[in-house]
Amino acid sequence: MHLTRRVRLQLAIFCVITLVGGAFMVFSYLDVPRLLWGGGHYRVDVELPNSAGLYVNSNVTYRGVEVGRVDSVALSDAGVTAQLSINSDAHIPADLDARVHSQSAIGEQFIELVPRSGKGPSLKNGDVIPAARTSIPPDVNKLLTITNAGLTAIPNDNLRTAIDESFTAIGGLGPELSRLISGTTALTADARKNLDSITTLIDDSKPVMDSQIDTADSIQAWAANLAQITSDLEAQNGAFAGVLNNGPDAFDQTRALFDRLNPTLPILAANMASLADVAVVYQANIEQILVLAPQVTAGVQSAELPDRYGKYPGINLSLNANINLPPPCTTGFLPPNQARSASEVDYPTRPAGDMYCRVPQDSPFNVRGARNIPCETRPGKRAATVKECESDRTYVPLNDGYNWKGDANATLTGQPIPEPPPQPPVPVAAATYDPATGKYFGPDGQQYTQSDLSQSAPANPTWQDMLVPKGNDR
Repeated sequence: MHLTRRVRLQLAIFCVITLVGGAFMVFSYLDVPRLLWGGGHYRVDVELPNSAGLYVNSNVTYRGVEVGRVDSVALSDAGVTAQLSINSDAHIPADLDARVHSQSAIGEQFIELVPRSGKGPSLKNGDVIPAARTSIPPDVNKLLTITNAGLTAIPNDNLRTAIDESFTAIGGLGPELSRLISGTTALTADARKNLDSITTLIDDSKPVMDSQIDTADSIQAWAANLAQITSDLEAQNGAFAGVLNNGPDAFDQTRALFDRLNPTLPILAANMASLADVAVVYQANIEQILVLAPQVTAGVQSAELPDRYGKYPGINLSLNANINLPPPCTTGFLPPNQARSASEVDYPTRPAGDMYCRVPQDSPFNVRGARNIPCETRPGKRAATVKECESDRTYVPLNDGYNWKGDANATLTGQPIPEPPPQPPVPVAAATYDPATGKYFGPDGQQYTQSDLSQSAPANPTWQDMLVPKGNDR
């Protein structure tokens, strides 16, 4: 056969293309060097409890990238050993987990290498990944068997109803179910990170559980009371519904009320705070008023009790007019020539200074005057103003109440106000008497007798005695 030059050239080109294609298939696709002497790869053994459907030439991935294949799957003393052939240019940390996954629904398995950290040495030829660091997917056959048993438990007549109700229950909830699964996964991951704390919590929960057991009777009583409340709410369902229906309108009206009170409410709250501060200081006085108020009320009510059912019901009063006893106190006030007439109705500016009865504290004049007001912050001290109570000065009268009368600050007459050095307060005299005899001891240690105070005093005094009381008999 005579071949032309052109045909020989075409045959030569065809042979070259065939050799190149065959070499590419041998070295690239079939990976003959790896099969013959392992060139370009290194082998790692993975210990598994069972094959989990893994087969020869299954893919091996790292971070989602294919880095090798499964060379063999063989039995071992502890289960199954899968030998992996990994590309030499894939640098994979040795601190990792090997997980078997299904790539599709038909059961195409592959191994995923998941690093625990990026530190430490890399995998090398001959390394072994122990079974403690591997995981396999659930057995599909077991899952199908359980599912089949569950479906078998449902009566055939009700299976359609169950499917329809399931669709109604979860239909359209795909995004919500996805978020639920994602949240559960994140919760599980966090629980794994805090495993020690959770374990400690479980271990320490025994005393709490024991306390629940010890208080079982109380819990049962609480449950019974809760059931009673629930029954009452059910019985009063109409009223409760009315509260819920009318509640929004009531809240709106309340909010509108607060809006109207907004300009004045802060001022009122500030004033109430000031009153609260004063009430704290005068707490003892307020308590005494609350204690004595019922007794005073009872005394007033008892005054009209004797004649309540008489011909002229009313209150029994003693009209013992103690005229000018004691006489009025004028010391410490404006002099008569500056006093205003009671007929005037204007309101001029109040004169400067504190005007009150400035006679000795044990004087018979105006015994309940400002000079004898107890100091709240200084027990045992009495003064007319808070400034005097807080100071270390004692009360100084202008006179004894008989010999001098002037203005509050003694400026109009030119008489100076004495400034004594600080000294202890003068105690207020007090005496007790015997109601049987009318005798009592005075501050000077002498015994006195007030005859009209005794139980043997005349029952019917004269009208003169009612107007002018008798003097004291020593």
